[in-house]
Amino acid sequence: MILDRRDPEAAIAEAAKACSNWGRWGEDDRLGTLNFLDAAKRREGAALVRRGVSFSLSQRFDMDGPQQGWRRRTNPVHTMLDTGADAALGNQGFPHGLGGADDVITMPLQCSTQWDGLGHIFDHGKAWNGRDAARTVTSDGDLVTGIEHMAPYVAGRGVLLDVGRVIGEGGELPDGFAITEAHLAATAEAHGVSVGRGDIVLVRTGRFTRALREGWGAYAGGPAPGLSFGTAGWLHRTEIAAIATDTWGFEVRPNEFERAFQPLHQVAIPHIGLLIGEMWDLEALAADCSADGAYAFWLTAAPLPITGAVGSPVSPLAVK
Repeated sequence: MILDRRDPEAAIAEAAKACSNWGRWGEDDRLGTLNFLDAAKRREGAALVRRGVSFSLSQRFDMDGPQQGWRRRTNPVHTMLDTGADAALGNQGFPHGLGGADDVITMPLQCSTQWDGLGHIFDHGKAWNGRDAARTVTSDGDLVTGIEHMAPYVAGRGVLLDVGRVIGEGGELPDGFAITEAHLAATAEAHGVSVGRGDIVLVRTGRFTRALREGWGAYAGGPAPGLSFGTAGWLHRTEIAAIATDTWGFEVRPNEFERAFQPLHQVAIPHIGLLIGEMWDLEALAADCSADGAYAFWLTAAPLPITGAVGSPVSPLAVK
């Protein structure tokens, strides 16, 4: 796909029309591409468990995270409500020597490992399935496609495409590297794995590896490798259920167009209806896949069923 970097408006409109899933699952649909992840695909994913080895794909949720305050996104604030000291001092009021600890966390729902829900991005005032964004997501939250509707369904066959290891140097892609459909296909071939209907695809770029080594820097919002806008057709045609990356923004940054901001989001979420994950920790899983040569596995990654939310923290688990 040849991109005219001077005309993002036309490119977005063309891709939106070509890749639209509006009406595909009826006018009341709330799941988008998760409709591709059916019972058969879950059975296929569950059958991949051989060794019983599990991998957490989540970053830590703490004050030392990647956020720097852009659009009021902060790192999680963890506060204790009751502590062991309160119990030891007898300040809790429980009988027979009982004591306990309680805590609370305050955070934006998309400050660390997370899913983007279908109400997260709009295109010219239109939300997923052609709905009016103003009537879909209000101050009361996402009234139609709140992420709580997805919570029962995000479990099935996961596939890792370690593009950083196959295409990059030292397992990492440089910032600004646009991952094309050809790169994705070459990586799948190198891994001996297929990608198709109902899969949950994980794309490792190595950007998180660099953040672990050098510090967060501009990880949250700065330059990064990521998917090219030209992969919109691949995302639509493969009929994958969801995709997640180890980067803050999923798509390449800086973006490939002049005067554009996250144009692939603008097509993938409101038009394709694609569930997108960001800031996943794929390091341990990638090392194991490289060692045993198996790049498909059972994956469960349910969002928190927060009513009306347009995104959710997630603690994904891959099992091989």
